[in-house]
Amino acid sequence: MRNNSWRHFTSPVFWLATSLALFVTALSLASWPSEARAQPGDHDESRIKQGLAIAPLPLDLQGKNRALVGLGSYFVNGPGDCNGCHTVDFSPYLPGGDPFLGEPEQIDPDRYLVGGSAFGPFVSRNLRPDPATGLPAGLTFAEFLLTMRTGHDLKNIPPAPLLQVMPWPNFRKMTDRDLAAIYEYLRALPPAP
Repeated sequence: MRNNSWRHFTSPVFWLATSLALFVTALSLASWPSEARAQPGDHDESRIKQGLAIAPLPLDLQGKNRALVGLGSYFVNGPGDCNGCHTVDFSPYLPGGDPFLGEPEQIDPDRYLVGGSAFGPFVSRNLRPDPATGLPAGLTFAEFLLTMRTGHDLKNIPPAPLLQVMPWPNFRKMTDRDLAAIYEYLRALPPAP
């Protein structure tokens, strides 16, 4: 007995149905908003725009790479949710601005990224620029990169030499450019009040 399992691949009905399915798929992809479609050379452009739009504080872009600042803001204020931990007492919102209560989100600028939330014996750090040096968290980029890659606490604040709560294993997997973007965004912020 002859095997006819491949016969449907040679059928004109099969090819017509396959062509129609491909056409419908292509048509549906073409109808996506342009920012949802990958374009050669602008794979970060939508994240840069979004990052600049969601930055909760005025940014000092003087002498800084605007694209890196926007991309860094996207990481810090979007998927990274850095303010969720690096805020005083886990309360990053102004009264009436808590989205978890169905209110329109309003970040408290005085608490934004200033640290101060306790995780047992550990306390989240201030990430805003040091007023004297302008360095985020008081770290040079090389120090910041080392901390993000290794988890080593360069400030040597007890009880441990490694960051215990900060999910540095996740951040160490980011590219150098992504971490540079985070650093550039933090540099663009005003110092903590």
